[in-house]
Amino acid sequence: MSKLEEIASAVERGKAKLVPGLVQEALDEGIDPVEILNKGMIDAMSVVGEKFKNNEIFVPEMLVAARAMKKGVEVLKPALGSENNVSIGKAVIGTVQGDLHDIGKNLVCLMIESAGFEVQDLGVDVPAEKFVEAAADPAVKIVGVSALLTTTMPAMKATVEALNAAPERANYKVMVGGAPITQEFADEIGADAYTADAATAASVAKAFVVG
Repeated sequence: MSKLEEIASAVERGKAKLVPGLVQEALDEGIDPVEILNKGMIDAMSVVGEKFKNNEIFVPEMLVAARAMKKGVEVLKPALGSENNVSIGKAVIGTVQGDLHDIGKNLVCLMIESAGFEVQDLGVDVPAEKFVEAAADPAVKIVGVSALLTTTMPAMKATVEALNAAPERANYKVMVGGAPITQEFADEIGADAYTADAATAASVAKAFVVG
């Protein structure tokens, strides 16, 4: 097994204690840091995401894998020079105004970060203006809007409408999700994508940016 395969296997199995050491060994062997990131970790998280979508693993396993990758990225960052090299773009994610649910949002943040994005987590109960303000950053490629209550779906509609009216709209894709949200509702409010779970959100976000 190559060092990159060892890293990928440790990330998939959520071995957070092993991953940093393996990443350091790979660096010491002269393996390209970008290759370690892409082949050792991001590819491993794609496998984890697929397994989650196929119900082969569940939220706890996905969380530990994402945390293991995060530990590896911490070791890798100095070797990558600037953080810009680590990131394929910036994603802004938050739960809409009036909604205090954050478990789903937090999972999406972890998975999107694992796909190679720099994530700005706006938190919960976020007004539309705050989403628009954060999305004005030219580095932002994805805006993720979450709602877990049927009563906050109008707030999601208002948020997406505000984002669609923003002058920077051509720079980013708007993705929506949460328990009461459907593809029909996403289409109706003018979002670019609806995703049913965190793993799908990560793969869709990545596809929007890198094709």
